[in-house]
Amino acid sequence: MPAIPIPRFDQFYRYAELTRLLQDYADARPDLIALSSLGKSHEGREIWLVTVTNTATGADTDKPGFWIDGNIHAGELTSSTACLYWLHQLVLGHRFDDRITQLLDTRVVYICPRLNPDGAELAMADRPRHIRSSTRPYPWDEDPVEGLTVEDVDGDGRVLYMRIPDPHGPWKCHVDEPRLMVPREPGEFGGQYYRVMPEGTLTQYDGLQIQVNPNREGLDLNRNFPAYWRQEFEQTGAGPYPTSEPEVRAMVDFIVRHPNIGAGVSFHTHSGVILRPMGTQSDDDMTPEDLWIYKRLSALGEKLTGYPAISIYHDFKYHPKEVITGTQDWMYEHLGSLFWTVEIWAPNKEAGITDYDWIHWYREHPVEDDLKLLKWSDEQCGGQAHVDWYPVVHPQLGRVEFGGWDRLNFWRNPPVHLREREVARFPAWLTTLGLSLPKLEVLRTEVRALGPDTWRVRFAVANAGYLPSHITKRALERKTARGVVFEMHLPPGVSLVSGTARIVGPQLDGHAPKSSLQAFLPNRQVTADRAVAEWVVRAPHGTRIALTASADRAGTVRTEISLD
Repeated sequence: MPAIPIPRFDQFYRYAELTRLLQDYADARPDLIALSSLGKSHEGREIWLVTVTNTATGADTDKPGFWIDGNIHAGELTSSTACLYWLHQLVLGHRFDDRITQLLDTRVVYICPRLNPDGAELAMADRPRHIRSSTRPYPWDEDPVEGLTVEDVDGDGRVLYMRIPDPHGPWKCHVDEPRLMVPREPGEFGGQYYRVMPEGTLTQYDGLQIQVNPNREGLDLNRNFPAYWRQEFEQTGAGPYPTSEPEVRAMVDFIVRHPNIGAGVSFHTHSGVILRPMGTQSDDDMTPEDLWIYKRLSALGEKLTGYPAISIYHDFKYHPKEVITGTQDWMYEHLGSLFWTVEIWAPNKEAGITDYDWIHWYREHPVEDDLKLLKWSDEQCGGQAHVDWYPVVHPQLGRVEFGGWDRLNFWRNPPVHLREREVARFPAWLTTLGLSLPKLEVLRTEVRALGPDTWRVRFAVANAGYLPSHITKRALERKTARGVVFEMHLPPGVSLVSGTARIVGPQLDGHAPKSSLQAFLPNRQVTADRAVAEWVVRAPHGTRIALTASADRAGTVRTEISLD
């Protein structure tokens, strides 16, 4: 059997390399890993899915499922690394780590390390362009006829900034640190000022006016999900209709066809936070039981990862008057699955800036923060996070200077020497979430003779997991998860006297406590984690009958009884 591959987590894999790496994992551990494709991207690349479970203990579809994905946004490459890192820990840990072994023996993990392979390829190209998501032209398929197109002009593999001296410019050099551009003060005049704009080329430049063009590829795949989809005028990049894009449609179709998926995480960059629903409503409007479990598991994530866990609606709006939706809204608000979005990496925090708002900081912050970041660039990044300004003869603008922050390689993603450290934060929390999923188990079977050829059969099951079989109250409200379904598979010559071949039973509680022992009222549903089905059958002595019980998100169990 081939050896388990040893990936590098300080580098980003191009599509061909990623494909080979995943194939090598599948070849090395066919007992644990199955590699398949969710579908094809806009440019025809396979969207790889890794199914991780111990096949000796059952099929993946018979087990509770946990989903993770990464790289839905083109330049958020570390999110793919986070998926690969946990995959590697799962492969190495099975049979050697008790928690990982338990996870893969009893549950299944679905990993999509790169949901948007086209956008990632463009971000890693020799001359990259920084787009939001898919490479499909949207909303119009046409090249710009004027304006500035953001791209790597000098071929150094980076997209930086350009600065041009201009007496009307809004920027100036910091008085003590001339490399740093800071805003011009109200009423200030008489100094050296600059216009600062992204690195790029201009079309039809008239020598006076510059407008930065939107990317020709204007889609945001994370706005294309069915939940609360809105048109372009309300939500930029949403696409012409929900799931119009093949990448999103492939993910949605797979998850809908796998109702065993009860929870998941989508990795993004950056901000260094764990985001929980809801995205469209305040906590006051959220189903209380779901809010309580979200807060409990999010607090565990905060403890295990070091990332603060916050509400999207209350703490992570791009604009206070706007609401954004994405994967987490579809998974929780439509399907009732628990779901988190993790924004990997916080350069601010790395530089020693601890008291800041995750979104509003980018609109306005004290210049002292920029000086801390510049110091971090010099001391920890070899001066490459903030590139010293250097002269360039621009093809349209003439003499300008390039420099400033390298956003893709140091802001949107951690620098090379910190990538593995950053993604190593997550496996403990992810494993705990997976182990918290409901898990159906056979509790007991009973056969009692009522006559020479008549028998009473009882089949009892229990939920051995932390979470209830429906995962959330939202799932009950949306009717997306049935209770336990018992089935008796009658062989020829056997008939039912009472009962039906299929019985839809109740939802099952998990062992998560509903309240403390000091609560005012006791929990009256002491054994709500159990369910029993009963039949009376007519069959010859010694007949064997197969029984099945399944719960959409708690898995399937099978057993056989003998009438004797």
